[in-house]
Amino acid sequence: MSDHHPPVSPAAAGLRCVCPRCGRGRLFDGYLTVAERCGVCGLDFSKVDSGDGPAVFLIFILGFLVVPVALWVSMNVDWPLWLHAIVWSIVVLALTLGMLRPAKAYVVALQYRYRRSEVE
Repeated sequence: MSDHHPPVSPAAAGLRCVCPRCGRGRLFDGYLTVAERCGVCGLDFSKVDSGDGPAVFLIFILGFLVVPVALWVSMNVDWPLWLHAIVWSIVVLALTLGMLRPAKAYVVALQYRYRRSEVE
């Protein structure tokens, strides 16, 4: 059945949170709950497991991006310490919640591409 679908880029499937095989079906049932199967092509997602990989990657990526910005702001703006704590906590939380779902979808798409025999 996978021969009838053109290859889907893992990055495109991850950003759109769609099935890594057909690129059209929804990957998630809830916010981070992976669906049982694709509603379009029928790919079984029950064997897919992204583990803690997406969260760990986001910790490193956001730390690399947010900490220099926070340091630059603290050197150039005279905010009280409590305001820094509130602002940067909200920034990190918002970025994490916004990026966690596409990161998980990207890891699932990579797993489908490189471990297809285990997933199908």
